Formats: sequence, structure tokens, C-alpha cells
Amino acid sequence: MAGIIESSPAHQNFSRYDIRVIIKFSVILGKDASCIHKDLVTVLRENAPSIQTVRKWVKAVSEGRDDMEDEPRPGRPVTACGDANISKVLVSLSDDRQKTCEEISTETSMSRTSVFRVLTNKLNKKKKFSKWVPHLLTDEQKESRVNFSRNFLRRFQTEQNDFLGRIITGDETWVYSWDPETKRQSAEWRDFDEPRPEKVRRKQGALKVMHMIFFDMNGVILRWPVPIGTTINAQYYKKVLQDKLRPAIRKKRLGLLESGILFHRAARAVTDVLAGYKWELLEHPRYSPDLAPCDFHLFPKMKEHLRGQRFETEEDIIQATKVAIKNLDKCSYVTAFKDWLQRIEKCASNGGCYVE
Repeated sequence: MAGIIESSPAHQNFSRYDIRVIIKFSVILGKDASCIHKDLVTVLRENAPSIQTVRKWVKAVSEGRDDMEDEPRPGRPVTACGDANISKVLVSLSDDRQKTCEEISTETSMSRTSVFRVLTNKLNKKKKFSKWVPHLLTDEQKESRVNFSRNFLRRFQTEQNDFLGRIITGDETWVYSWDPETKRQSAEWRDFDEPRPEKVRRKQGALKVMHMIFFDMNGVILRWPVPIGTTINAQYYKKVLQDKLRPAIRKKRLGLLESGILFHRAARAVTDVLAGYKWELLEHPRYSPDLAPCDFHLFPKMKEHLRGQRFETEEDIIQATKVAIKNLDKCSYVTAFKDWLQRIEKCASNGGCYVE
């Protein structure tokens, strides 16, 4: 009998009824309670019934019991999870899904425990915290994200890595004279009985420098600190493209200008300049930082090196930003583009919702 049981691959999936049938079969074979219990422990391990339970059912079978099901229990039937109460809970939730079990209990005259059982066992509900998103996307904006993603994937399937290798992406970001550490960065190794470290929550520093950063799979091509007081409009953006980015590409990416640049994340106002350079624009969907490598990868990684440091002057900020970018792992840019591709695949398949 033990050999028969041990051959079962689903040894963890025996119900109480299954175990009782095995006990009954073992009794018919002439086994005693100790031997049957040993077989069950060998197979079910910690899920095996106690020796007392095995003895009880051995005795019942020996006395002639055939039915292995539980006998009906006396008392009032359980109605807490009946259809009527399920309907009450659904009606209560229909106007506010944030209600607590206590609030639903008050409205329905049910106990809090009954409400919880209906929600979890009958309705398969689970209270979930809200997820912060950059913007509440409209159907039109979701459709725009899906179209961008599908076009991107179509190009990638046709051109593979040659497509990704020709993309230059970038954006602007503020770098502050002081940016507090993240909660994870402030973690310290302490003894078990020591309290958690405490730090005063501070705002970002008042002094800040805007940086325009452009990069591809091989790394940063241009890091341009915008002079204080400068407004980044279409005219200024064109000037940076012409006087800073284009010469940087020619210097750092030999042959890329001739192979045809795919420029991602540029405003429509500069399309005439891009057309003059014969650069193709990969227009970015609105409210989509989750689909921009600079937002989900480069800027957070760069600023991680700067958090917790205090800078006194604009030049200090500029130099520290330069060092932070230099210290980034060169392979991280390839990783960023691979992650970008995965995010785009998710966006195309989830109807344009935000991805993480």
C-alpha cells in the first residue's frame, strides 16, 4: 500500500475524503492504525492526519461504516454567506468601493466577520491600494500609446537591432543643489534591538540647473546645462540641435549621421530642422514617461548618485552631474533600451495603460 501511495505525484492534494477512503482500503487489507498512519505520514508529511484521527476512522470502518463523508451537523444552517447577504454586500459596494467592513456591516446589519467572508470567499474581492500614475489617461490617449507601441514594434521586427541602434532619445531635467536620499538609500545596518534611524524630511534645494541630455544605446552623446534664466522654446531647442547635438554626434558616433538618425522625444515645432538634417522623428505619445528611457532609466540612475549631496554653486551642480553620468555603467544604456522594448510590448498588449 505504501508503494502505491508513494507513486502519486500529487501527494499534497488529498482531501479528507480521499484520506478516509485510503484508511478504509488499508483496513480491508488488514493493516492496523499505526501502520496506516506511518504510510500516510510517508506520503503526506505534515499534511497527514494525527494518529488519533486514523484510529477513529479505523474503528469506524471496523464497526461497519461504509460512508466516508462527514455526518450532517445539528443546529441552525449557516446563512451568513447566502445569496441574500451577498446581494446586500454588492449593493453596498456599488456606490463606494472604498468602504470598510465596519461600514458595510452597519449598512447591511451583518456582522463584520460575515461581511469579510462574503467579500473574500464568495465575491473573491481583495482590497488594493491605489497605484499612483502620471496622468489619468483618456481613451484617445491610450489609443495613441498603443499606436506608438505597435508602430515601434513593427519597425523593430523588420529592422531588429539596426533600428534601436539608430535611435537617439533625450529630454530636459532639473538637477538641484540638494535632493534628499530615498528611503532605500538611507537604510543602515543596525542591531536588532536598535530603533530605526531618523532623518528630517527636507525639501529640494532652491538652486537648480536645467540639463538637456541626449543618449543612445552606447551612452550619453550630449549633456548640456542650460544657462540660468533661459527659456527652452522651439528656437532654443533648434539652436541646441544645430550647435551642440549635431556636432557631438559627428564627433562621438562616426557614421551615425549618414546611416539615418531616428530622433525620439522632440517637439513638433522642430520637425523642419529634423527634416533638413534628414532625421526621422519618432513622435512620443503625451503623458507617457513610462515609455521614455530618460524618465524611467537615465534620470533616476543619474540622480541616485547625486542624492544626499549638497552643492553650493551652479558650477558645482554641473560638475557633479557630469561625474554622475560618467559613473553610470556603460551596459546600463543597452539595458535601458531592452527595458524600453519590453515596456512597449506591454503597452501594446494592455490597451495603452501605464506599465511598470
